[in-house]
Amino acid sequence: MRLEDYNYIYFLGIGGIGMSAIARWFNAKGFPVWGYDKTRTPLTEALEQEGIKVHYQDSLHLIPEEVLENKEQTLVILTPAIPAEHQEWAYLKEQGYTIKKRSEVLGIITASAYTIAVAGTHGKTTTSSIITHLLHHAKVDCSAFLGGISTNLNSNLLIGTGSQGRETVVVEADEYDRSFLTLFPDIAIVTSADPDHLDIYGDKEEMIRTFQKFISQVKPGGYLIIHESIDSKLTELVQPGVQVIRYSLNKGEAYVEGLHIEGHWFKFDAVTPFGNIGSLELGLPGFHNAENTLAAVMVAQLLQVPAADIKTGVQSFRGVKRRFEFVYEGTGKVYVDDYAHHPKEIDAFMSSLRALYPDKKIKVIFQPHLFTRTRDFAEEFAASLSKADELVLLDIYPAREKPIEGITSGIILEKVNCANKELIRKEDVLENLSKKGNYDVLATVGAGDIDTLVKPIRNFLENN
Repeated sequence: MRLEDYNYIYFLGIGGIGMSAIARWFNAKGFPVWGYDKTRTPLTEALEQEGIKVHYQDSLHLIPEEVLENKEQTLVILTPAIPAEHQEWAYLKEQGYTIKKRSEVLGIITASAYTIAVAGTHGKTTTSSIITHLLHHAKVDCSAFLGGISTNLNSNLLIGTGSQGRETVVVEADEYDRSFLTLFPDIAIVTSADPDHLDIYGDKEEMIRTFQKFISQVKPGGYLIIHESIDSKLTELVQPGVQVIRYSLNKGEAYVEGLHIEGHWFKFDAVTPFGNIGSLELGLPGFHNAENTLAAVMVAQLLQVPAADIKTGVQSFRGVKRRFEFVYEGTGKVYVDDYAHHPKEIDAFMSSLRALYPDKKIKVIFQPHLFTRTRDFAEEFAASLSKADELVLLDIYPAREKPIEGITSGIILEKVNCANKELIRKEDVLENLSKKGNYDVLATVGAGDIDTLVKPIRNFLENN
């Protein structure tokens, strides 16, 4: 299919971070864009301010007239999070509209571009955002579809001018629902492949087979940059002529030397097959973020970005909203917010937080995301969260899922090994902070709607 065959674009689930980037892309290209989402959020409000009409009820009466009157010229774009019983989706299917998943549209947009695809069960948003920043900072003409709000761009979308011939596109390659199989990258980065989304894959082996398939789609003559810890089985189907580079903090063809911490800054040298770059200064804390930066540096090197521009680009990178984001620093208190929702992510976050504040009391508020993930990884969640001095657990955020009998946040809580732990309602968090303020560092962690607490907590800390 060709996008130019359509005049009207309608989104079901427009408020998702990946969906909203594509909605912004169509809007910037001059298409009329509308959308439905279940919940009004700062992101949907930003879309409305940009001229996109959004409604929040599942009602056939709210489908725009232009969409109803121009079936053949309308492209409907769907997120996998839309439930099967959704009325608008059912009607549009029944009427024979062209309906494509977000991932399919991303595949069409990138089909003729030089594509840099970042995959991984965690790390892909930060890595793709650093790549985008390094290229943009060095004035490499590129577009990017990001899974988070880049602080430097204040957006999840960058649109290039296309003035330098073939377009370069940076894109997150999402493993959920096998979405990344629509992509055929010139450069692929795989940051991690820990078991996740087992509600989709069934077991770890099926997930490995799907990652193998994605990796097999890297074009001959291209590059695969893959974390050293990832099972070598994943690369068994790599195409002849694809150069494979393994990386990590201290192993592989690319690694970090001289890593040390000064304040919030992680300082290190990058050693890569494409040339070493010394004295990098990263203002986004985290050992895992040093690794993400290392992968991004190699992409910049492959696109001929000079070492001096890479150094200033790394130094000027301001991070991604909700990725190790320092929300408040005041007298005696620090507040950090992070999107971590997999045990390995929480482990990396907690290890880095401890490295920054080795002698401080750390209080963590965590909202589990999905009943299936809680069921599958309760032991691992408990182990990673036990690194906190004090833990507050919230109820599970269900997202697209229905409840599973016997699966609650309590199954994590009972396994957590720290002296101060409790399960409370989200509505009671501020009261908890008021009564139990004996901490130095506070962290909110999770991928659900825990982000709605960020402003109220910051205001509480500023006023107390």
